[in-house]
Amino acid sequence: MNVNFEYSKTLTGEGSILLLLSIIPYAGWILGIVGVILFLRGIRELSNYYQDKEIYQNSLTGVKFYIIAIIAAAIAITAIVIGVGSATGFTFTGFVPTAGFGVGLIAFIVGLVIAFIFYILAAQNLRKTFDTLAQKSGEASFATAGNLLWWGARLSIILVGLVLIFVAWIFATIGFFTMKSRQFQQYAPQPNGSTSSPAQPQQTSDNGINQIDNALERRGN
Repeated sequence: MNVNFEYSKTLTGEGSILLLLSIIPYAGWILGIVGVILFLRGIRELSNYYQDKEIYQNSLTGVKFYIIAIIAAAIAITAIVIGVGSATGFTFTGFVPTAGFGVGLIAFIVGLVIAFIFYILAAQNLRKTFDTLAQKSGEASFATAGNLLWWGARLSIILVGLVLIFVAWIFATIGFFTMKSRQFQQYAPQPNGSTSSPAQPQQTSDNGINQIDNALERRGN
């Protein structure tokens, strides 16, 4: 399948930038949706480029889990607001415990637990994507992004977790814009000044010498 590598990595890079900008008030959610679309489209192209379907499947599963987590969190917030409104008569002045408040509080706790679980599952799947990209492309930024995303999800109940997630997407963005094609990796210079495939001519030469030696040995016999 003919895949434009530069176009693919640009899509994912631009999608990652928009995901970072999703924290902007009011317009952030629109940027986030566009970012997810570009990210998944680029990841699908990279999955075809590396001929590894799991790269895209893990990303798609991760995004689905993120959506479930967001919905659960939204339901939890709505439930507690309605519960508090029921206890205050929606005047939010005096507070009288009611059955509605109890139901809202329980729904709030359950919703947060569900959101937390699916948030971790989402980070786990995206970590698999970034780890695979790190192996395929040789970009260490992807491995760093995966680790930060994983720990950020586990610590998302406190502020430091959200900071780690934000930094993780910065590393992912850097990785997408700096990753090289397989052709460039094959002939990339090594620290000793040689290329990554210098042994092939030597191996061919050694095979030729061995063939000559074997022919002379048979002739002498």
